[in-house]
Order: sequence, then C-alpha cells, then structure tokens
Amino acid sequence: MSTPYKPAGYNTLSPYLIVRGAAEAIAFYQAAFGAVERMRLEMPGGLIGHAEVQIDDAVVMLAEEMPGMGFVSPLALNGTPVCLSLYVPDVDAQFATAIAAGGTVVQAVETKFYGDRAGQLRDPFGHLWTLMTHVEDVSQEEMRLRMAKLYGGDVIG
Repeated sequence: MSTPYKPAGYNTLSPYLIVRGAAEAIAFYQAAFGAVERMRLEMPGGLIGHAEVQIDDAVVMLAEEMPGMGFVSPLALNGTPVCLSLYVPDVDAQFATAIAAGGTVVQAVETKFYGDRAGQLRDPFGHLWTLMTHVEDVSQEEMRLRMAKLYGGDVIG
C-alpha cells in the first residue's frame, strides 16, 4: 500500500504563519477563533519550531519568527500582503470575540455586495483576518452590477 500524498486530516492547502511569540499566538487563536491545538514542537530554548491549530475544518500551521533563517513575521515587515479568510456561523459574535481577545478592527462587520456579512481584523501578531458569514447567494452578474453601483462606474469582467 502506498503512502497518500497528504496526511489524513489535512487539506490540500494550509496557511503557515510566522509569528513573533508563537505560544501567545496559539493562545490568541484559541480565544479568538476557537482553535484547537493539534501539535507543538519546541526547539531548545523553548521557541516553537512548528505548531498546528485547527479552526473548524482548517489546519493552520505556525512557527516562531527566526530572522536568521529568513522567517520573519508581519511585525518585522511592518505589515502583510496576505489576508486569511475565515467563514464562521455568526460573524458578528465571532468578530466581537476576536476583538475582545486582542484583535484590532480594520473594517467593521457589514453586509457586503457579494453576499457575505464580513469584517476584517488584525491579530496581535500582524496577520490580517477577514471573518465572514454567507448571507445571500449572488450571481457573478449581480455582483458586477452591485459593485458598479457601489463604486460609481462600470466593472470589467
């Protein structure tokens, strides 16, 4: 019997976050998003070399910032070009929980033209998260029309 190309319990694609303060990040993700710790591998000196948390059906991997190895966090970069999107059953409640746990509001929760109620926050480690609850099925054509109306012009696509 051959070994599967991915281990059981993993999706094909999983985010891997580099954080400054991995133990604190795990605690934040548990408090903010209900994450369950799956694994933690500590290096000599107590730094976390690799950890995994599960948020609903998604595995999020993370490790401590190690600039000497080229692993830097958004805090070292003064920002991030990546945003993690997380669908949740009740975006308003989950967003409030994440903010109470230490997140910072980037965009307040509101119903969006594309059919999701969504808000964006920055976690204490510099990562951006968009929390969403799907509230309406919207066709691509209707999205284009709504986007054109919202931004005052034609939308190409």
